Amino acid sequence: MHVDFGVLGPVTAWDDAGNALSLKGPRHRAVLARLIIARRRVVPVSRLVEDLWVVPPVEAVSSIRTFVAGLRRALEPDRPPRTPARLLVTEGPGYALRPAQDDVDAWKFEHAVESVADLQPAQVVDRLTAALGSWRGPAFADFADEPWARGERSRLTELRLNAVERRAEAQIALGAPAEAIPELDAHIAEHPWREDAWQLLVLALYRSGRQSDALSVVRRARRMLNEHLGVDPGPRLRRLEADILQQADYLDPGPGGTAAQVWAEAAAAYESTVPSRARTRLESTAGLMRGLAVTGGGGLEAARRHRVAAVAAAEQLGDPELTARVIGVFDVPAIWTRSDDPEQARWLVGAAERTLQMLPVEEHEAARARLLATIAVESRGTLAREDATSGAGARAFQAARQSEHLARRLGDDSLLVFALNGLFMQTFHRAGLAGRRDAIGTEIVALAAKNDLTTYEVLGHLIRLQARCALADFSGADRHAQAADALALRHELPLVSVFTSWYRALRTALVAPLAEARSAYQDAAVHLEGAGMPGLQSGLLPMALLSVYVRHGVTMPVGEEEWGPYEPWVRPLLLVMEGRDDEARAALQGISSPPRDLLFEALWCLIAKAAIAVGEQSVMERASTQLEPAASELAGAGSGLISMGPVSGYLEELRAARGQN
Repeated sequence: MHVDFGVLGPVTAWDDAGNALSLKGPRHRAVLARLIIARRRVVPVSRLVEDLWVVPPVEAVSSIRTFVAGLRRALEPDRPPRTPARLLVTEGPGYALRPAQDDVDAWKFEHAVESVADLQPAQVVDRLTAALGSWRGPAFADFADEPWARGERSRLTELRLNAVERRAEAQIALGAPAEAIPELDAHIAEHPWREDAWQLLVLALYRSGRQSDALSVVRRARRMLNEHLGVDPGPRLRRLEADILQQADYLDPGPGGTAAQVWAEAAAAYESTVPSRARTRLESTAGLMRGLAVTGGGGLEAARRHRVAAVAAAEQLGDPELTARVIGVFDVPAIWTRSDDPEQARWLVGAAERTLQMLPVEEHEAARARLLATIAVESRGTLAREDATSGAGARAFQAARQSEHLARRLGDDSLLVFALNGLFMQTFHRAGLAGRRDAIGTEIVALAAKNDLTTYEVLGHLIRLQARCALADFSGADRHAQAADALALRHELPLVSVFTSWYRALRTALVAPLAEARSAYQDAAVHLEGAGMPGLQSGLLPMALLSVYVRHGVTMPVGEEEWGPYEPWVRPLLLVMEGRDDEARAALQGISSPPRDLLFEALWCLIAKAAIAVGEQSVMERASTQLEPAASELAGAGSGLISMGPVSGYLEELRAARGQN
């Protein structure tokens, strides 16, 4: 006889015809329930005794044997005498119940709930409706007060509540929100702390054309959560209320559908089609992060975080080809030469290097080129020595050249623009290379425009904006700023305005009185708030204000400015401005070279001014050597953000101070 067991309600068992079996008294059913909770594992007789009695009688062990014998007669009435039991078996020190997976309603329900993760909404509704129909009451209803049943009852109850909400979510996704409302309303009445259920009910009401009812439910949720838990609704429910008040488009896609609905349906199809552990998902995640990185501050920060997680997960799988693809697909254009997260950048460089070592040298050339470009981009700002011929900086420069060579040989334009981005990041091994960077930007613009690579076309224009600023060609820089803004507006790239706003502040600061110049930079700084670019933001406003004071020949009032990474090279001049020449001289002695990046010349000019002021000859000599190649450029203007004025002026002051006129 086939037997099915039921614990989603009172504990029972049924024969093939669906008739309930006689399980005798409550102790018999308690033994059966306890064995089902053990999920086919052996429960020692001693444990059964402890669970069934608070104070076990003397004959407790023999009573357990009697209960087991009674259950065996009910479950296997046709079993011949002295033959081993098939279902309720004796094993070691106790007993085990060994039904099949689908013969216990709780196990079958659990499997059904797990299986809907890969199904379309219509299938989710059908499967969960059938699964929820197997509940006849609270799990293990007749043993609600027993400590040994409490954990399993709680787990199954939580699973049922999640299933109710998951089914309602699928009904809403199917465009049948009205069908979800009655059960969600009852569900919330019984479980008012389920905030996800409140949110689903609000959405179902709104999509059923009941906006006022939806807002009323939010108010009811706020009141009940406060009464039951003493808390306010969470951010998701509050955000939904705000979106309803604004009638946000995504809330009601309508019959024709909107971008939000298309996204939701495509995401659902992806979820149901691609297995949750598929390697394709790691590549897709990296691709999504590439798009997310250009959406704004929060998106950029999330993209960096999830990118690292995706690369780490790929490395754990031990497949270098997969890891190379996951690393390489994140070819997000980079314009600023200081990393937003240096520690993360070092980790990514290490991952790229490890992956390169594992890839066959003569194979996967495109993947190798992308890994090399990644090393070059992520190693920005590592050329920190005056003799930058070894270490991380030299490796990054080498990687940039190798990546460019491979990309040109392969004839892959999209790969080449990424390689050129890496090369741009490594064109700071000496001062005065604005012309070289302008040529790189020109090629990137041409390649990107030809291949519809919008983000790289923007990058090319920003690189040219910087280069033309350094070369004092502001009419040319204006054209590239306008081109970048036009592309950003058309393709929804909000971060571009950070750079163009700062460029326009620079244009104002070059010609305006001191107070107006300061105000222009303070207004530009607002664009950096929440932009997700700490590598750009840290110390930039004080540097910009200092540039204004320096060009106007006025002492900058020193306050509580946060100079960020620039502090070691700014400090000597600040000390001079405060009349603390001895301390300035001490700070200059043995001062290291500034990082070789977009502010390399600007920082050397500040060092030069301090050295001239205190007569530090050796530092003046070093400054002259470093600045001489940029004699025809504006110091710092290659950033497109600030300028300390013509480098030639500082060189003249240095020659005069060194008695070389």
